[in-house]
Amino acid sequence: MTDEPELELLRRADPVPAGDPRWRDRPLDARAELGLRRLLAAEAASEGAAASAPRRTARRLGGLVTGLAAVAAAVVAVVAVLVLVLTGTGTTPAVAAPVALRPLAGSRGVPLADVAGAAREAAARGGGTGTRRGSHVMMWSMGMESGPGARPPVILPEEHLTRWNADGGGTELVVATDPRHPGKPVISDSGGAPRTVADGAVLHRAAYPPGTLPPYGRSGTEPPDSAKEMRGYLSQVYGCACADTPALLDALTSLLHDWTPGLSGTAAVDELLAAAPGLRPAGAVTDRLGRPGQAYVHDADGLRRMIVLDPADGRVLGIEETFTRDQPEYRVRAGDVMSYQAWMD
Repeated sequence: MTDEPELELLRRADPVPAGDPRWRDRPLDARAELGLRRLLAAEAASEGAAASAPRRTARRLGGLVTGLAAVAAAVVAVVAVLVLVLTGTGTTPAVAAPVALRPLAGSRGVPLADVAGAAREAAARGGGTGTRRGSHVMMWSMGMESGPGARPPVILPEEHLTRWNADGGGTELVVATDPRHPGKPVISDSGGAPRTVADGAVLHRAAYPPGTLPPYGRSGTEPPDSAKEMRGYLSQVYGCACADTPALLDALTSLLHDWTPGLSGTAAVDELLAAAPGLRPAGAVTDRLGRPGQAYVHDADGLRRMIVLDPADGRVLGIEETFTRDQPEYRVRAGDVMSYQAWMD
């Protein structure tokens, strides 16, 4: 690939917005470097396979992060749950209509204030592990194309396990797997066009030496344990306009990819959610990994966002985004699930 296409690619990703000082004079972190490599590889593959009509791949950013980390988020942070229809290893993968999570009929919605209170009580009792850097998350990623000759959307299920140490070193593992279909082939676009791979195929493995990240990652400090300080932290680190509920949910998604909060940090997150405008209880739900939780939804900008919490301790189990308007350019309809990710201990 020539320098000009790479420059244009970075311009479209807008890795350093004008006037944003937070990312000046800092190196890419490991996730961003991985994301940049994969983004450039995908662009090169699409250029080599392009037909007479141009085709582009669309991945939902959803405002998850700003700055250079958006390059990584464009590749790995956007997720969706769909039913896979594999038509053979040598053929183009396709998908059936996605199905959104549905709260159990007749179930009682627990107010967010009650969940936040339970989380604060759990923090007061103590126990469990403290906040740690890194995360363990199952992600189902929707790959979409637009333009003449575009392929149908495909689902890219991946499990990400990232661990960072206080010295800035750590490990990262990305595996192609779908816990809903154990042992079945899954679709991956690692290194280029979508293809089927074996369940459990390692897509990326890396060990980073001390000093790869500054202490506590890009923020320079561990997430706080109070709601007021957490709001300021999200604003400073992730550029969150936290009075806007979609922006708050996107910033929390980024936080949960960088960190696994302890009990006090979880309580702070839940207290922010309890004060979020328009976020309403939807009832009991079973998440994508079979865990019971409480669902809370918010509608805006053509999307319904659902966050699933464990009512016992307030942990975030998952976040789902569903289209509320047709998007014919990408062959999706209102009611289709655009993104889902599930966090694990």
